[in-house]
Amino acid sequence: MRTCQKPIYPILPSVVNADDDIKYFQSKGNINFPDEVNLGHALSKVHNTIRPAKESIQMKDVDIPKVRSLITEFEDGYLKPQQVQELLSAASIPMIQETLVSNEEELQAIINKIVYPSVMKVVGPVHKTDVNGVSLNITGSKFLKEEFNRMTKIEGFEGVTIQPMLKGTELFIGAKYEPAFGHIVLCGLGGIFVEVLEDVSSGLAPLSKEEALGMIHDLKGKKILDGIRNQEAVDIDKFADIIVRLSTMLRFATEIKELDINPLMAFENKIIAVDARVRIEK
Repeated sequence: MRTCQKPIYPILPSVVNADDDIKYFQSKGNINFPDEVNLGHALSKVHNTIRPAKESIQMKDVDIPKVRSLITEFEDGYLKPQQVQELLSAASIPMIQETLVSNEEELQAIINKIVYPSVMKVVGPVHKTDVNGVSLNITGSKFLKEEFNRMTKIEGFEGVTIQPMLKGTELFIGAKYEPAFGHIVLCGLGGIFVEVLEDVSSGLAPLSKEEALGMIHDLKGKKILDGIRNQEAVDIDKFADIIVRLSTMLRFATEIKELDINPLMAFENKIIAVDARVRIEK
């Protein structure tokens, strides 16, 4: 034990005959184990502990000055759809193009440009589904007008957004600010997986690419991302990149207290944020 150059983890149930050697061994910062079970537990913990993250923050594709400017400009509370788009754009997070409509005149002006099937979502209420403020698979102008008229009667109505309806694998990214830790970033599959099965992974911002990939691989539904039953596989690398950029933005925007991107619609070669909610508090 005194001369060997390789790491040694001795198991010595009795230290009577090797007391001097063990004391010397421990004085050099080494460890011995009283039985095999202790060694097994220690090796298991080492094996399942992720490598420490790099101290440097990955700044690529995140416009920090723009993020700070927007945070300073925005008022406290939940951001409006256009403000959310501006913020995510500063972090190079692609978001679906949507049209904001506040009244019948604005609806009539763009009705011939709508791509069907489309989705209409009410603007104003924070929890849209709770007030029946989301209409999917709108296939024509008649149904579009009917849904707009219905949503104008929802309490807190400020307008609606209209966007193309996409079909892909639903993903989720969220974050919450904890004063003692900073931002806790969550990721997982969207839809029923996050709402019912609560299949999510978490990490502390800022995250490295390796940490983001580790979070994704820890998901119980990881096989779905790999593609099953003729379903397209999700670009895991792009998903991890978005998580990293979001975590970098959060590192420089502690005023963001809540953030949810649900769903992110994933395809084989791209990932697009379809709906997002952000709350700031200065």
